[in-house]
This record gives sequence, structure tokens and C-alpha cells, in this order.
Amino acid sequence: MKKTLLVTGAAGFIGSHVAEALLRRGDSVVGLDNLCTAYAPARKQANLDAVRASACAREQWTFVQGDIRDRPLLDRLFGENAFDAVIHLAAQPGGAISIEDPPLSADIHLNGTLQLLGAAKETLVGNFVFASAAGVYGDTPAVPCEESAPCDRPLTPYAATKRAAEMLGFSFHHLYSLNFTALRFFSVYGPRCRPDSLAFQIADGIRNGKKVRLHRKGQIHRDWIAVDDLVAGIVMAADRPLGYEILNLGRGEPVLAADFVALLERHSGGRAHLIPALPPDFDSPCVFADIGKARRLLDFAPRVSLEEGVARFWEWYRSEPSAAL
Repeated sequence: MKKTLLVTGAAGFIGSHVAEALLRRGDSVVGLDNLCTAYAPARKQANLDAVRASACAREQWTFVQGDIRDRPLLDRLFGENAFDAVIHLAAQPGGAISIEDPPLSADIHLNGTLQLLGAAKETLVGNFVFASAAGVYGDTPAVPCEESAPCDRPLTPYAATKRAAEMLGFSFHHLYSLNFTALRFFSVYGPRCRPDSLAFQIADGIRNGKKVRLHRKGQIHRDWIAVDDLVAGIVMAADRPLGYEILNLGRGEPVLAADFVALLERHSGGRAHLIPALPPDFDSPCVFADIGKARRLLDFAPRVSLEEGVARFWEWYRSEPSAAL
């Protein structure tokens, strides 16, 4: 059945892929993004161009430039559209930025999410999907990370405000019976990934001879998930109201950063120019997901191997003009 969905952060790396996936299956999508300057706005415009090029986008796609904290704008959008679900991906990206400006992260992640929850509650939206982050687990010694962990020692304002937004979602579920699913993303990579991501920095360093700082000589484990698999999990969550749930989205496999770099070098035929660097205070040496709960509740099953995912990412980086912006 055709649905109508609101996707916030729709001009971003993940948001643009989510919008495309929904459009491909025939849904109507309203994309909301303020086109902030955390990185080059031209990259976001390129992402939007890709969405507009989708076969069904002309009739089913509406883009609105605006801020999730603008309640009058939200009231208008929710009043004009009978949203079946909200996929809330908008955020102030990056733990380091949140350290420089904690009030901004708090305003976007808490006030912005609160405004969206209020509009969803007032218009009886059937399902609300929230993009959380693996950072909520902090520097946990317990791996793989399980959703039942207390998550009460976040290392950055970014992670702290994401965790607080998860709890806001529970309040709205408890008080107003709003279906709310928080998805904790692990290390997402793939075409259109942000320029501050490790995958992009390594690729950029290989092609342009730039030096890249790598913490702990690459001896850190991360759970790399291809954006296609992540998007599949997001869409599954939007389709399945679950009451209140928190779910991990990763591959469930720890991979050394050094091995990820080696894969990129092999597919590119080049060499990364790495500089040893001390880890920041918010870095954890090993983070990966237990995805058993997502498998059980969503039938989530990552299909893209690291080998295939890195090959796809490099092909995009090598051939896509927007990668050089």
C-alpha cells in the first residue's frame, strides 16, 4: 500500500538514500532539510539532484528547505499531509562539533525532536523512527553492544543528546501511545558519505595525496555497515510500528580500521598516507553491534559484504563529480 512519509535530514548522506528507496517503491515523500553548512551545501544539493532524478520523484517527491525547530512550519507540513510515518534523520553531525558547541547539539537533537514529536502526536502519526547512534554506548567494555545496556555514560554532548531524545520518545509513547523506534546506527559508509567520515577521508587521501590521521595505528574495531543495508533497516522500521523499541543497526561484525584501509587501497590501486594520532577523549577501541533484536523484530539481514561495499564506495568516489566538492 502506498504511504506518505516525512523524512527529515533528507538532503544528507543517509536521508537522500532513504528518500530514494521510498520513492522507488511508490511512496510519497516530503523531505525536510535546512541545508546547514556543517559541510559544503553543494554536496547536499548533489544529493537532492540524485533524489530528483528518481523515476517517480516528479509526482511523489516534495522538498522543503526548513528547520525541524520551526514549529509553525511543522504544523503546516503535518496539516497538509497525512503522514503515515516520520523518519527523523536530521541532526548536527559529529561528536567533535558537539564538543565545540554543546548548546547547538542540544537545541537540534532535543528541541528539534520535541517539536517533531509534538506535531506527530497532534496529527496521530502512526509511527516515528528516530536516528540514534552507537555513541550512546560510550566507552563500554561490554561488546557486542546490546540495546539493554544502561547507556548512562555518554562521552560527547552529541551522544548524550541522542540518548536523551530516545527517552523523550518513550515519554511520548507512554503518554500518547505514539509508536517510537530508535535505531542506533553504527559505522555507516557508502556513496554520498560525509566528508568528515573516515571512509571519505581515506579515499580522499589516496586520490589526492592528502595525509590522514589514524588513531591507534588503525587498531580500532568498528562495525561497518553499507548504506544500502542501513536504509533497508530504516524502511523496515518505518513499516512496522512496534510500540517503543530501541534497535541496533550494524553488520554485527568487528573490523579493524587498518583492514578497512587496506581494502580501500586494494580497490583503488593507491596508497593511503596515514599519520599516527592519539585517540580523542571520546574514542572507544572496540564498538560493534548485537543485531539479534533487529533480526527478530524487523527481519533485518545485512546483505552487502565489506568487500562489496568498499568496492561500491570507491567506484562512487572515483566517478562522481560531487565527491570532489
